[in-house]
Amino acid sequence: MSETLKDSDIKPLPIWFFAFEGTMGAAYDLLKAWDGAWMVLAALGAVNVLVGLTVLRRRKKLIKAMLKNNRTRKIFFALIGLRLGVHVVLGAIGAEIHSAPAHLALGLTMAAITMGLLWFDQRVTFRALGLTAPRPQAAPLPVA
Repeated sequence: MSETLKDSDIKPLPIWFFAFEGTMGAAYDLLKAWDGAWMVLAALGAVNVLVGLTVLRRRKKLIKAMLKNNRTRKIFFALIGLRLGVHVVLGAIGAEIHSAPAHLALGLTMAAITMGLLWFDQRVTFRALGLTAPRPQAAPLPVA
């Protein structure tokens, strides 16, 4: 029996999901900064897949909508272009990154950019689907 979801059942992806993706965006620099990072990244990748197949299963419609649109592909290629561009520019000015702290700084920057762009893409996808993400409600003001 297949389960059908109404548009009202679609909930936004949690920020920790974007943290997984941000970590994958920083993977190259993490590998350059620390030799043992591949084990941590492989474990995080496996957890990401497991979480995607279990916890986020009900949000499959949103994920499919995000993966099908051109904007997500543009973000993907823009992140690759940014990574290559940063290395080319730094190499051209003679400031290539070789130290672990520099790789960590660039990795954190790439993770933050990845998280921000994917969160923005989710918001745009919600609007394109005609959905509104639930907003937290303010507590009522006390009556004096």
